Formats: sequence, structure tokens, C-alpha cells
Amino acid sequence: MAETLYFPRHLIIGGAMVSGILLALAVHMLSAQMGLDLGGLWRSDAGEFMPASAAIAWWLVATASFSGSYFVATLMHSAASNRIQQRLRQFLIAIAVLFLAGAGQAASAPSTAPTLANFITGLVVLGLGATMAFCGAYFTLRKT
Repeated sequence: MAETLYFPRHLIIGGAMVSGILLALAVHMLSAQMGLDLGGLWRSDAGEFMPASAAIAWWLVATASFSGSYFVATLMHSAASNRIQQRLRQFLIAIAVLFLAGAGQAASAPSTAPTLANFITGLVVLGLGATMAFCGAYFTLRKT
């Protein structure tokens, strides 16, 4: 019987983190296009509580990054031993390409927020996405 092959753990974590970060940035761009304001947390001009749209947007980014890296790490762990059907693999690639194309289209639209605020929000989203992507990949490999 043939020995089951697996990708090295560092390769799986790296690939899953890159996928999770890209997914977090795509969700950030798409949510900004839909009107969910990520920068609402830092506004001091409003005398009221934080807008719910800001909280929803941050939870969407964190959830997308964590779950995306979790699923990519699971798929990479299974892919080395050919336990993934070819049609499922092609379907997942097509979904990822369409999602990232939509995010690219949303990113090319003119921005309504100041440039410095967008830059800082993007950096914070990148940090949150990287952290959550690492957690998702780490938890996947820890259970296997």
C-alpha cells in the first residue's frame, strides 16, 4: 500500500495565511463598496455609540479570514494525498477567482473617504486578516 503524502506544515500555514489575508482584503473592499464603514470605530465627531455597520464589517473581515484560511489549510492537507475530487477543486478555484475579481472591481471605484484614513484602515485590516488567518491555519493543523 502506498504511503500517504502530506505537504510540509510550513507550506500549508503559509498558503493558508496568504489565502486568508487575500480573502480579508477582498471582504474589506466589497464591504466598503456596499456601504459598511470600517473606519466608523475611530470617528470622534459622532456623539453616539459606534455604528453597527462598523462592527458588522470588522466581524465579516475576521470571520472571512479565519474561515478562509481554515478551509484552505484543510484542502491543502487533503490535496497532497489526492483525497479531493477534481471537480470540487475546479469549483473552488472558480469561486475564488470570481470573488477576487469582484473585489478588484470594487477596489478600482473612486473612494469617498480620505486617503490617510483608508490607508490606516487597510493596514489594520491586513493585521487582523493575518492574525485570524494564522489562527485558522494553526487550528486546522493542530487537529490533524
